[in-house]
Amino acid sequence: MKNVHKLTEGAILLAAYAVMLLITIYVPILGAVVNLFLSLPFIMFAAKHNRQSALVFMVAATLLSLIVGTFFAIPLTLAYGLTGIVMGDFIRNQKGRAAVFLAGSITFLLNLVIQYAVAVALFKMDFIKQSIDLVRESVEQSMSMLEALGQEPNSTILEQLNTGIDLLQSLVPSIFVMISLATVFFIQLVSFPIIKRFGVKIGEWKSFRELTLPKSLIYYFFIAFAASLFIHAEAGGYVYLALTNILFVLQLLMVVQGLAFIWYYSHLKGWPKALPILITVFVFILPFLLYIVWILGIIDLGFDLRKRVIK
Repeated sequence: MKNVHKLTEGAILLAAYAVMLLITIYVPILGAVVNLFLSLPFIMFAAKHNRQSALVFMVAATLLSLIVGTFFAIPLTLAYGLTGIVMGDFIRNQKGRAAVFLAGSITFLLNLVIQYAVAVALFKMDFIKQSIDLVRESVEQSMSMLEALGQEPNSTILEQLNTGIDLLQSLVPSIFVMISLATVFFIQLVSFPIIKRFGVKIGEWKSFRELTLPKSLIYYFFIAFAASLFIHAEAGGYVYLALTNILFVLQLLMVVQGLAFIWYYSHLKGWPKALPILITVFVFILPFLLYIVWILGIIDLGFDLRKRVIK
């Protein structure tokens, strides 16, 4: 009887996944939203059943995606399916929500990197290089149009644009990490309320204002910052790429720490909740605010600013 219930539940979830997969592939605008729900059937099944059953469900979903979709549906199934299986397994073992988030992000990141490597090695499809080349061509066409209109392009602006494009190319690993974190965050945001309604117990997030990153990150940050100043690595080399990406990620974490302090201080002072939300939005719009919050995060993490504020 138990096996019948498991098979029935698996069949229903597979049918739901097939419908969502078809919408994602063939309905562009709606598919962009439904795309975030693709992990939901996998999370629900893995959260209720053991790993062996979850892997069988994964294999069945992969075969189904090949039947109802196209060959390009398999990467979607592998990325969202394996991420959902891992997240569901962590939920079943009653891990904290932070652990579920990190495990899901790492799984999605590994899928992203492996699929990118396979696309480049086997199919000669380097979509990152193609996108960057397209940006370079757009810049060159814009400059050519200015020259055709009799205006001399500003060499300083052109140099800044080319430097920005080179930096973007160097930050590809960091962008992959950010895409993975953002994707899993939104998967949790849309999936967990639904899962809870089906009786699956999920731990609660701590408030963002209570977030405190490990203090060791401040030492890593200063080491990476000093290395970037004193080590003159060749642009495009492995050392340059490593330093650039490590420093970028650590700076982003300092900004997150700074925002958490602002939310903490706002709560302490009893300010309206809309105020820290507006500050957070403007931080990513106005560059000078970003630097202030970045420095605030370093001070908070390095000098226990919250304890000093309480005193």
